[in-house]
Amino acid sequence: MSPDHPPGLDLDRLRGLLDRERPGLVSGTLSGRLIEGGRSNLTYAVTDGSAKWVVRRPPLGHVLATAHDMKREHRVISALHPTNVPVPRPVLLCEDDEVLGAPFYVMEFVEGTPYRTAGELVPLGPERTRGAVLELVDTLVELHAVDPAEVGLADFGRPEGFLDRQLRRWGKQLDASRNRELAGVEELHAALGHRLPDSPAPAVVHGDYRLDNVLIGEDDKIKAILDWEMSTLGDPLTDLGLLVMYSIPLELPNSPISTTASAPGHPAPAELIERYAARSGRDVSSVAWYTAFAWFKLAVILEGIHYRYTLGQTVGRGFDRIGELVPVFIEHGLTTLQEG
Repeated sequence: MSPDHPPGLDLDRLRGLLDRERPGLVSGTLSGRLIEGGRSNLTYAVTDGSAKWVVRRPPLGHVLATAHDMKREHRVISALHPTNVPVPRPVLLCEDDEVLGAPFYVMEFVEGTPYRTAGELVPLGPERTRGAVLELVDTLVELHAVDPAEVGLADFGRPEGFLDRQLRRWGKQLDASRNRELAGVEELHAALGHRLPDSPAPAVVHGDYRLDNVLIGEDDKIKAILDWEMSTLGDPLTDLGLLVMYSIPLELPNSPISTTASAPGHPAPAELIERYAARSGRDVSSVAWYTAFAWFKLAVILEGIHYRYTLGQTVGRGFDRIGELVPVFIEHGLTTLQEG
């Protein structure tokens, strides 16, 4: 495959589909490149020389269970596009496997930068960094203010018993993907279960809301929220807890896990929580639980990566050090619950 024809993207078939479904949209020869890929969904940038689009599809050789992600992602951005929540304009959803070998969708290409590490934020300077992170909070408030029923998402998830189900699901995930003792992990899981908070009214939850899942424009405004594959209807404070967790510097030298928290100017967690509370009107008194749950969830995800590494199923740099991070995340979770 040439760089202009990456694997998993048949540009001739894609062009045929677009010409049939959106006549006049494409004017020149299509070329495409993989923006990001891996275990998650594959994302391609496609252009005809003047306009640009993005194609999202499941990984190559994907299991069918993930195929419905495409429909969910397309559905949620289609529902949110007319609201104040910045998402790319959807172009079409294709559920016919004949075109690219899996369901996929096409959306507009949005210009912007995803900031993934503290180092990438340094050139912005402290003031602009602070503004970008506060904008992240304000945009989350906008998302959680959307009435799911009003945008056709009333049946997008099962909010009743959401936290209980989440906790059980991540507990099962942990049991399925580890081969070593982890001090404190059962204690953390049990403590979270004993202190389940009462959820506020359900909202559209992103599920993985952090700085590197948004595109920031040259004016420092958020142009688009990306990666909706975990989105559902549920407890909005789970998004806040995750955002707070990612705002706590890890203080680990050469950590393979990147967060932006140590960037000069990055607001402290307390300020993010206060801003969310003031702008959303929600009671955030139990935010420590949600932050501890985020530490637990990340510990489970990292342990899964470590487990696959021990089986020789992961390639690349940094995987050999993921295992030593897991106890740090468990410890943070326990401490957060105790202090809360």
